[in-house]
Amino acid sequence: KQWYQRRVAITAGGGKGANQAVMAAKLGAKTALVGKLGRDTFGENYVENLKNVGVDISHVGRVEGASGVATITVDDNAENCIVIVGGANNLLSEADVQQAGELLANSKVVVFQMEVPLATNIAALKLIKEADKEIVTIYNAAPATDSLPEELYGLVDIFCVNESEAEKLLGLDSVSSTEEAGVAAGLLVKRGCKMGMITLGANGVVYQDESGENVHVVCPKVKAVDTTGAGDAFIGSLACLLADSSLELLSFRTKVEIACSVASESVTKLGTQSSYPTTYKS
Repeated sequence: KQWYQRRVAITAGGGKGANQAVMAAKLGAKTALVGKLGRDTFGENYVENLKNVGVDISHVGRVEGASGVATITVDDNAENCIVIVGGANNLLSEADVQQAGELLANSKVVVFQMEVPLATNIAALKLIKEADKEIVTIYNAAPATDSLPEELYGLVDIFCVNESEAEKLLGLDSVSSTEEAGVAAGLLVKRGCKMGMITLGANGVVYQDESGENVHVVCPKVKAVDTTGAGDAFIGSLACLLADSSLELLSFRTKVEIACSVASESVTKLGTQSSYPTTYKS
């Protein structure tokens, strides 16, 4: 990925799934990535980057052609605009899911994104469901989409999107306030997931489970330099916390609060993975 800020260009690792995996690994989680990289310079560099942070790449395949890339611009308010080219990610198949079946079925938490084919995600969700184990699934429906098949929601524990993603997916005019986010979270639950979760940037997170109660968790106030990858930092750290058996006595809300703090710290530096912290305060 490339960032441009005040005529400064930075090339670094990115991609939602990789960001989330790197975040979890940096916080100490045993982490693996299922994906595809091209046989290009970006792919070669990325393999080394993932190895260096401790991500298991046994199921990261290499294919002829280009790796997925994105160009990101960051304005003076630390907000970003992203253009994505899927590249090798588009070739992740249901056969790859079957090859990673043992890994998926023996995980504590599995996180999904929309940078790979939808059919591949659904195949993996079904495999996890059929494993009949207490595996937490987090579905991050990003990049944004305006529709998803009904069956997907019923396979997901935590369905997480940001404001604009929620607006597009649910057909809502606005999801900017905590009240509007609560409505959006409730609509996601009605579609079949166990929990709907809306990230609101600096305004924190709103989530609702099957009880129908909305919970708003605020973020620490920080001076943002670059908000790119903050949502991935949140999801990756939350996945890490949910997978950590030593933290079973911590409430779900407390884990969300910690994940919000990690994401807030990440926006105080330029870049995505390079800005992710290696510790958190419980």
